[in-house]
Amino acid sequence: MTANTPADQAESPLPDADAAYWEAAAATFDDEPDHGLRDPALRAAWAARLRSWLPAAPAEILDLGCGTGSLALLAAEQGHRVTGVDRSPAMVALARDKFAGRDAVFLVGDAAEPPVGERRFAAVLVRHVLWALPDPASVLRRWAGLLAPGGRLVLVEGRWGEAAPIGLRATELAALAAPLASRTELFELSAEPALWGREVRDERYALIVHPDRP
Repeated sequence: MTANTPADQAESPLPDADAAYWEAAAATFDDEPDHGLRDPALRAAWAARLRSWLPAAPAEILDLGCGTGSLALLAAEQGHRVTGVDRSPAMVALARDKFAGRDAVFLVGDAAEPPVGERRFAAVLVRHVLWALPDPASVLRRWAGLLAPGGRLVLVEGRWGEAAPIGLRATELAALAAPLASRTELFELSAEPALWGREVRDERYALIVHPDRP
Protein backbone atom coordinates (compact mmCIF):
# COMPACT_ATOMS: atom_id res chain seq x y z
CA MET A 1 0.00 0.00 0.00
CA THR A 2 1.49 3.28 -1.01
CA ALA A 3 1.43 5.46 2.08
CA ASN A 4 -0.51 8.69 2.30
CA THR A 5 1.22 11.70 0.82
CA PRO A 6 1.65 14.92 2.83
CA ALA A 7 -1.74 16.44 2.14
CA ASP A 8 -3.25 13.57 4.14
CA GLN A 9 -0.68 13.09 6.85
CA ALA A 10 -1.97 15.42 9.55
CA GLU A 11 -5.34 13.71 9.98
CA SER A 12 -4.63 10.12 8.87
CA PRO A 13 -3.37 7.11 10.83
CA LEU A 14 0.14 5.94 10.15
CA PRO A 15 0.25 3.54 7.20
CA ASP A 16 1.21 0.59 9.40
CA ALA A 17 -2.15 0.85 11.15
CA ASP A 18 -4.38 -2.20 11.08
CA ALA A 19 -5.43 -3.67 7.77
CA ALA A 20 -8.99 -2.41 8.25
CA TYR A 21 -7.76 1.15 7.66
CA TRP A 22 -6.42 0.22 4.21
CA GLU A 23 -9.55 -1.72 3.36
CA ALA A 24 -11.62 1.38 4.13
CA ALA A 25 -9.21 3.64 2.24
CA ALA A 26 -9.21 1.58 -0.95
CA ALA A 27 -12.42 3.04 -2.41
CA THR A 28 -11.06 6.60 -2.39
CA PHE A 29 -7.33 5.85 -2.62
CA ASP A 30 -7.06 6.90 -6.25
CA ASP A 31 -8.61 10.31 -5.55
CA GLU A 32 -5.15 11.54 -4.55
CA PRO A 33 -3.50 12.79 -7.77
CA ASP A 34 -0.28 10.82 -7.35
CA HIS A 35 -2.17 7.65 -6.36
CA GLY A 36 -4.70 7.40 -9.17
CA LEU A 37 -2.52 9.06 -11.85
CA ARG A 38 -5.71 10.12 -13.62
CA ASP A 39 -4.31 13.41 -14.94
CA PRO A 40 -2.50 12.76 -18.25
CA ALA A 41 0.37 15.13 -17.44
CA LEU A 42 0.94 13.59 -14.02
CA ARG A 43 0.72 10.11 -15.49
CA ALA A 44 3.25 11.03 -18.17
CA ALA A 45 5.63 12.45 -15.56
CA TRP A 46 5.62 9.21 -13.55
CA ALA A 47 5.94 7.13 -16.70
CA ALA A 48 9.05 9.07 -17.71
CA ARG A 49 10.58 8.60 -14.28
CA LEU A 50 9.88 4.88 -14.23
CA ARG A 51 11.38 4.50 -17.69
CA SER A 52 14.62 5.99 -16.40
CA TRP A 53 14.68 4.04 -13.13
CA LEU A 54 13.66 0.55 -14.27
CA PRO A 55 15.82 -1.79 -16.36
CA ALA A 56 15.19 -2.21 -20.06
CA ALA A 57 11.96 -4.00 -20.91
CA PRO A 58 10.89 -6.70 -20.80
CA ALA A 59 11.91 -7.38 -17.21
CA GLU A 60 10.36 -8.95 -14.12
CA ILE A 61 9.23 -6.15 -11.77
CA LEU A 62 7.99 -6.61 -8.19
CA ASP A 63 5.85 -3.71 -6.92
CA LEU A 64 5.59 -3.90 -3.12
CA GLY A 65 2.83 -2.03 -1.37
CA CYS A 66 1.34 -1.65 -4.83
CA GLY A 67 -1.95 -0.12 -3.69
CA THR A 68 -4.40 -0.01 -6.60
CA GLY A 69 -1.65 -0.73 -9.12
CA SER A 70 -1.15 2.67 -10.75
CA LEU A 71 2.65 2.47 -10.94
CA ALA A 72 2.49 -1.22 -11.81
CA LEU A 73 0.26 -0.39 -14.75
CA LEU A 74 2.76 2.17 -16.05
CA ALA A 75 5.51 -0.45 -15.83
CA ALA A 76 3.34 -2.98 -17.68
CA GLU A 77 2.59 -0.45 -20.40
CA GLN A 78 6.34 -0.12 -20.87
CA GLY A 79 6.60 -3.83 -21.57
CA HIS A 80 7.51 -5.22 -18.14
CA ARG A 81 6.07 -8.31 -16.47
CA VAL A 82 4.64 -7.14 -13.16
CA THR A 83 3.93 -8.79 -9.83
CA GLY A 84 2.24 -6.62 -7.22
CA VAL A 85 1.87 -7.24 -3.48
CA ASP A 86 -0.34 -5.37 -1.03
CA ARG A 87 -1.71 -6.23 2.40
CA SER A 88 -5.21 -4.99 1.52
CA PRO A 89 -7.47 -7.39 -0.41
CA ALA A 90 -9.57 -4.41 -1.53
CA MET A 91 -6.50 -2.66 -2.97
CA VAL A 92 -5.46 -5.86 -4.74
CA ALA A 93 -8.95 -6.29 -6.20
CA LEU A 94 -8.83 -2.75 -7.62
CA ALA A 95 -5.37 -3.39 -9.05
CA ARG A 96 -6.61 -6.54 -10.76
CA ASP A 97 -9.49 -4.55 -12.26
CA LYS A 98 -7.02 -2.03 -13.70
CA PHE A 99 -5.09 -4.87 -15.30
CA ALA A 100 -8.10 -6.57 -16.87
CA GLY A 101 -6.83 -8.30 -20.00
CA ARG A 102 -3.16 -7.81 -19.11
CA ASP A 103 -0.70 -10.44 -17.96
CA ALA A 104 0.14 -9.58 -14.35
CA VAL A 105 -0.01 -11.15 -10.89
CA PHE A 106 -1.34 -9.41 -7.77
CA LEU A 107 -0.98 -11.03 -4.37
CA VAL A 108 -2.33 -10.19 -0.93
CA GLY A 109 0.61 -10.14 1.46
CA ASP A 110 3.04 -8.21 3.59
CA ALA A 111 5.41 -5.95 1.66
CA ALA A 112 8.10 -6.64 4.27
CA GLU A 113 7.90 -10.38 3.57
CA PRO A 114 6.51 -10.76 0.05
CA PRO A 115 4.85 -14.12 -0.68
CA VAL A 116 6.79 -14.74 -3.91
CA GLY A 117 8.64 -17.93 -3.02
CA GLU A 118 11.86 -18.47 -4.97
CA ARG A 119 11.04 -15.99 -7.73
CA ARG A 120 13.65 -13.31 -8.43
CA PHE A 121 13.19 -9.93 -10.09
CA ALA A 122 15.13 -7.43 -12.15
CA ALA A 123 13.74 -4.61 -9.99
CA VAL A 124 11.86 -4.24 -6.73
CA LEU A 125 9.78 -1.05 -6.85
CA VAL A 126 8.53 0.43 -3.57
CA ARG A 127 6.86 3.82 -3.13
CA HIS A 128 6.15 5.42 0.26
CA VAL A 129 6.23 2.13 2.18
CA LEU A 130 9.66 1.51 3.70
CA TRP A 131 9.49 4.44 6.12
CA ALA A 132 6.47 2.89 7.86
CA LEU A 133 7.91 -0.60 8.32
CA PRO A 134 9.67 -1.77 11.48
CA ASP A 135 13.39 -2.51 11.11
CA PRO A 136 13.88 -1.04 7.62
CA ALA A 137 17.49 -2.25 7.46
CA SER A 138 16.35 -5.87 7.71
CA VAL A 139 13.58 -5.23 5.19
CA LEU A 140 16.08 -3.81 2.70
CA ARG A 141 18.24 -6.90 3.06
CA ARG A 142 15.21 -9.09 2.44
CA TRP A 143 14.23 -7.10 -0.64
CA ALA A 144 17.78 -7.21 -2.00
CA GLY A 145 17.59 -11.00 -1.69
CA LEU A 146 14.65 -10.99 -4.10
CA LEU A 147 16.75 -9.53 -6.91
CA ALA A 148 18.17 -11.46 -9.80
CA PRO A 149 21.86 -10.81 -10.54
CA GLY A 150 22.25 -7.26 -11.76
CA GLY A 151 18.89 -6.25 -10.28
CA ARG A 152 18.06 -3.04 -8.43
CA LEU A 153 15.85 -1.59 -5.71
CA VAL A 154 13.80 1.45 -6.77
CA LEU A 155 12.83 3.22 -3.55
CA VAL A 156 10.58 6.30 -3.71
CA GLU A 157 10.48 7.89 -0.27
CA GLY A 158 10.42 11.21 1.54
CA ARG A 159 10.03 13.10 4.78
CA TRP A 160 6.70 14.82 4.93
CA GLY A 161 5.11 17.54 7.02
CA GLU A 162 6.47 20.61 8.78
CA ALA A 163 5.11 20.67 12.34
CA ALA A 164 5.69 16.95 12.97
CA PRO A 165 7.60 15.53 9.99
CA ILE A 166 7.52 11.80 9.35
CA GLY A 167 9.36 9.58 6.90
CA LEU A 168 12.98 8.97 5.93
CA ARG A 169 15.46 11.60 4.81
CA ALA A 170 17.48 10.71 1.74
CA THR A 171 20.63 10.65 3.85
CA GLU A 172 19.01 8.19 6.28
CA LEU A 173 17.89 5.85 3.54
CA ALA A 174 21.27 6.03 1.80
CA ALA A 175 22.94 5.05 5.08
CA LEU A 176 20.57 2.10 5.51
CA ALA A 177 21.25 0.94 1.95
CA ALA A 178 25.02 1.47 2.04
CA PRO A 179 25.92 -2.00 3.42
CA LEU A 180 24.04 -3.58 0.50
CA ALA A 181 25.05 -1.33 -2.34
CA SER A 182 27.84 -1.30 -4.86
CA ARG A 183 26.38 2.07 -5.91
CA THR A 184 23.30 4.22 -5.42
CA GLU A 185 21.65 6.92 -7.49
CA LEU A 186 19.67 9.72 -5.83
CA PHE A 187 16.93 11.63 -7.66
CA GLU A 188 15.49 14.70 -5.93
CA LEU A 189 11.74 14.95 -6.66
CA SER A 190 10.52 17.82 -4.46
CA ALA A 191 10.88 20.41 -7.23
CA GLU A 192 8.76 18.40 -9.69
CA PRO A 193 5.10 19.36 -9.12
CA ALA A 194 4.17 17.36 -12.22
CA LEU A 195 4.71 14.23 -10.12
CA TRP A 196 2.47 15.32 -7.26
CA GLY A 197 -0.24 17.44 -8.82
CA ARG A 198 0.83 20.47 -6.80
CA GLU A 199 3.84 22.34 -5.48
CA VAL A 200 5.42 20.65 -2.45
CA ARG A 201 7.87 21.98 0.12
CA ASP A 202 8.92 18.80 1.87
CA GLU A 203 11.57 16.23 0.97
CA ARG A 204 10.73 13.73 -1.77
CA TYR A 205 13.18 11.60 -3.67
CA ALA A 206 13.98 8.26 -5.25
CA LEU A 207 17.00 6.17 -4.36
CA ILE A 208 18.08 3.50 -6.82
CA VAL A 209 20.13 0.85 -5.04
CA HIS A 210 22.38 -1.48 -7.00
CA PRO A 211 23.35 -4.25 -4.56
CA ASP A 212 26.88 -5.53 -4.31
CA ARG A 213 26.19 -8.58 -6.48
CA PRO A 214 27.20 -9.44 -10.07
